[in-house]
Amino acid sequence: MGETCVLVGVVDKSKNVDEKELQEYLNELEFLAHTAGAHTVKRFTQKLDYSNPKTFVGTGKINEICDYLNENKDVDMVIFDDELSPTQLRNIEQILKRKILDRTNLILDIFAKRAQTAHAKTQVELAQYQYMLPRLTRLWTHLERQRGGIGMRGPGETQIETDRRIILDKIAKLKADLKKIDKQKSTQRKNRGKLVRVALVGYTNVGKSTLMNLLSKSEVFAENKLFATLDTTVRKVVFKNVPFLLADTVGFIRKLPHHLIESFNSTLDEVREADIILHVVDISHPNYEDQINVVKETLCEIDKEEKPTYLIFNKVDAFTYVKKDEDDLLPKTKENYSLDELKNIWHAKDETPCIFISAKDKLNIEDFRNKVYETIKEIHSARFPYNDYLYQDYSDLE
Repeated sequence: MGETCVLVGVVDKSKNVDEKELQEYLNELEFLAHTAGAHTVKRFTQKLDYSNPKTFVGTGKINEICDYLNENKDVDMVIFDDELSPTQLRNIEQILKRKILDRTNLILDIFAKRAQTAHAKTQVELAQYQYMLPRLTRLWTHLERQRGGIGMRGPGETQIETDRRIILDKIAKLKADLKKIDKQKSTQRKNRGKLVRVALVGYTNVGKSTLMNLLSKSEVFAENKLFATLDTTVRKVVFKNVPFLLADTVGFIRKLPHHLIESFNSTLDEVREADIILHVVDISHPNYEDQINVVKETLCEIDKEEKPTYLIFNKVDAFTYVKKDEDDLLPKTKENYSLDELKNIWHAKDETPCIFISAKDKLNIEDFRNKVYETIKEIHSARFPYNDYLYQDYSDLE
């Protein structure tokens, strides 16, 4: 059995976070905790104009959490939904006497577990050290002011400074290692020639790896957990005699730590250098529209260039809707729309071409292949005009 935890979140007016949004964030945080191997037993929330600079939540709420933990000794840790400052971490640990994690630390822990290749491990290690550097004082509290002993402050401070130098050296080395790896990756990309490149992007756990396995007939690791895939996988795929390269990339998430975006720069190069973007969406998720916006915002940060993009609405097999009661005069919510209605809405309102599929049950995959093929063919024929024979229809000769 894994560790148990409680979650803490704030309805922060300064960040325009309302109660509904907070519950969505906490649902995601609970899924992150589950992915890391922890079981959530309780949630604590509070409305604040802005988070407390000393303890993140107010004094009354921190005391309430403390009382709960004193009554429930089996709770192992407390996870906060935002990144905590070094001061907040130190103060909260002193009050609650439990292991304290914030959202960033939790995501880094999951990344560390998921990293398989030397490349991914180096990226994660760099992000961890960058996160750890400003929090060193918290790690060395056992050497500070030991019962007020005279002369005991020096060793603690010396140890912190020593560790800071070690970590800065380590960060410099990891950055140098990543530059070498990035150079190798760049050479690999050049060696692939001018083949059309297609990148699967999307929120974490939307089914990118399942779709990758289906299209490329490969065995990329896929699991119903967040960040199942960290390493970018590239496979050569052929649609109707036209070859192209398909890349499965790391999933995005709300409040993705800046350290990770920086560390995973080379992974995101696959997105930058792609000719076509397949933006995969989990249509069965209640907040799929928010997830679409998160991915679009992240893509704008990574790559400003306009390129052909498809919205691939996956998991139609898991889509459910609540039929609205005829007597209910309230306006429809997204839960009250049938799949056909949603298809019409998205086709009408979004300029991006939309395709609705189920990678798991192989629904509408042929339509998906045909539509994407047309775009691949257009780019391929412009690049290799002497290969026009590939696109001829020879079905009458069979």
